[in-house]
Amino acid sequence: MTIKPDPSTEIPAELGNVHFVGIGGSGMSGIARLVLGDGHRVTGSDVRDSANVQALRELGAEIAIGHDAANLPDDVDTVVVTGALWQDNPEYQLALERGVPVLHRSQALAALIGGRRLVSVAGAHGKTTSTGMIVTGLLALGARPNFVNGGVIEGLGVSAAAGDGELFVVEADESDGSFLLYDTSVALITNVDPDHLDHYGSREAFEQAFVDFADRARELVVISSDDAGALRVTERLSHANIVSFGEAEGATVRVHSIETDGPVAFALSYRGAEYRARLRVPGRHNAINAAGAFAVLVGLGFDPQLALDGIAGFAGTGRRFELHGTVGGVSVYDDYAHHPTEVAAALAAARTVVGDGRIIAVHQPHTYSRTQAFAKEFAEVLEQYADETVVLDVYGAREDPVPGVTGALVSERFDDAERVAFIADWQEAADHTAQIARDGDFVITLGCGDVYRIVPQLLASLERQRG
Repeated sequence: MTIKPDPSTEIPAELGNVHFVGIGGSGMSGIARLVLGDGHRVTGSDVRDSANVQALRELGAEIAIGHDAANLPDDVDTVVVTGALWQDNPEYQLALERGVPVLHRSQALAALIGGRRLVSVAGAHGKTTSTGMIVTGLLALGARPNFVNGGVIEGLGVSAAAGDGELFVVEADESDGSFLLYDTSVALITNVDPDHLDHYGSREAFEQAFVDFADRARELVVISSDDAGALRVTERLSHANIVSFGEAEGATVRVHSIETDGPVAFALSYRGAEYRARLRVPGRHNAINAAGAFAVLVGLGFDPQLALDGIAGFAGTGRRFELHGTVGGVSVYDDYAHHPTEVAAALAAARTVVGDGRIIAVHQPHTYSRTQAFAKEFAEVLEQYADETVVLDVYGAREDPVPGVTGALVSERFDDAERVAFIADWQEAADHTAQIARDGDFVITLGCGDVYRIVPQLLASLERQRG
């Protein structure tokens, strides 16, 4: 069993020396960066070295590779853990034995937020991009927010930073209910597409968590007008200040006139006025993400046109349609998409910029429970939006293997078996992808596990085939 946040845990008034177990993750590394910035000694561990680990070391963190009880310092005052850890983790167990306060990462973040004016971005998809858009917009408007995002914001080169104002912007994680721990002022809900049912047990419970999250917001709720789950949540809200955004006719911030031939352009209708923008990123979904970010910024009191101009400077985030290289006319991208809706959005965006080339998806299913629940839906969107698909085996993350649940569950549900291959061995998958690639094609790895680590193999295989 993995570690879940315990709302009854008392957060220490002073964190003191802090040890992070799983420090290299996107959320954990961002929190560690802020803790370092506050002058605390930071130690930590992770299963492998990474760019996040290296960056934290350069800031003064002491980080071990591999989990071992010996990593826990004798003078540690607080231990911070991620929900991706198993409860038998030796560092976690030793902290419990010693009586050291152990905080889930969401509780550590809550401690850092303190009494600041908090913007919390939640939703099954689009959180990282929307958070990045809000932060980019605020910086362009002259504000200097504190923020913790789930991915590196291009142009800033970091996923988290301390500011000097009252605003704090966070990507709020709904996967384990931890977004309910925050004292939110402005809540943005990008969508409520059913996910994480292994934690919630039912769609109804999942949606109720969003109702609770929104109704607790002190000032404002910004919520999608288009997503079916968000509409059901909206109907159940008792909040006095709700702003909707999307393409629906009745949306408070209505997106229209979307142009997807290249970086997406669109218009927004808001309070009888029209505003236009062209982003630096492609995809219809990003026009809608921008509308949500716009609603947050104007809700905070900023000028509408200046807010939209600021958002237009957003250049993307790490692992969201991120180009890693081009070999022999074939471009290799990586994307975090790990739910059918996200995969459809990512590949549809790629289609708008690939030109005459084809799209080859390299899909890594994430968790056994999600693969079981959505194998048919993954197959449908991959077959619809990609020209060729390579399916890797399941990345189990926090879950134990389930007999019979492999990537083949997805590939077997394609109508056209000629357009898909299930290949568990990564080198074989990379070689197969390089063999079928043509000039102008985009190869896009998809998944929130470690599929990004196949990118160097893909580039090397392309170099052998086409270099």
